[in-house]
Amino acid sequence: MQLDTYVFFNGECAAALELYQAAFGAQIVALVRFRDAPDGGNAPADWQDKVMHAVFCVGPNAILVSDGRYGQPRSDYAGFTLSISADDAQSGERIFNMLADGGTILTPWQSTFWTHGFGMLTDRFGVPWLINVVNESEAQAAAA
Repeated sequence: MQLDTYVFFNGECAAALELYQAAFGAQIVALVRFRDAPDGGNAPADWQDKVMHAVFCVGPNAILVSDGRYGQPRSDYAGFTLSISADDAQSGERIFNMLADGGTILTPWQSTFWTHGFGMLTDRFGVPWLINVVNESEAQAAAA
């Protein structure tokens, strides 16, 4: 069994993928637009270039994404957050700042008692993020 995360962007999926590629080197491994489906996925003409389904990977982790269903109101992403474990404070802060651009900072980027870098935000697409720097002992344990 596998548990996957599927995030809907209400028409802004392509822009979100561009941001995530720039912020943390996400690799798009699958992309299907509505126009690629039989009968255009029964989507209206202005949704034919929207993303019906895509998969992006960051390291070994995959996130499934879509523009969702046309005509549906945007829903809040309540009850979860996506978490990035950065290798060092410099890359963590860079990712944090890129995702925060146009979004809302919930916890500013800072050093804490558990790590050299931590921050929480909601990006401009409404997706909540937690950016945390993996400390040295965690990195060593993960490598073992």
